[in-house]
Amino acid sequence: MYWMLLPLKRYADFRGRSRRKELWMFVLGYVLIFAVLGTILGTLGAFSLLQEDAPSQDVNGPMLGVFGILGLIGLGLFIPSLAVQVRRLHDRDMSGWWLLLFYVLSLVPLVGFFVWVAQIVLMILPGTPGPNRFGADPKDPYGRLDDTDVFA
Repeated sequence: MYWMLLPLKRYADFRGRSRRKELWMFVLGYVLIFAVLGTILGTLGAFSLLQEDAPSQDVNGPMLGVFGILGLIGLGLFIPSLAVQVRRLHDRDMSGWWLLLFYVLSLVPLVGFFVWVAQIVLMILPGTPGPNRFGADPKDPYGRLDDTDVFA
């Protein structure tokens, strides 16, 4: 749970480095939140259509609320998502501007899939050992940030 919440503590911190564990646990938390909330909100939206006045109700009303809530959550998690990806690139000794290039190239038809795969591979590869131009090695217990309590 700690690693899922750490990017929220470092909400808009684009400096420093992040371990693979920080990124992938955040992604897992992101997916779990959307799966659980999407299921709950989607079920509630579907049940609201089954009320006695269902034929005269507009389907878009309840579902617009469901997607609106999920959209607001996604919007709130967008900045920490970008920040943890940039810090992960920093751990690979790459500039965060590469992330912008990945997003722009992913819009190009037929290229987007390969860019997406390349980005995932870069996020899976281990970081550079020892300090680099972006800071101390996050795996080094002596050079690590003091993050003993997530919401201290």
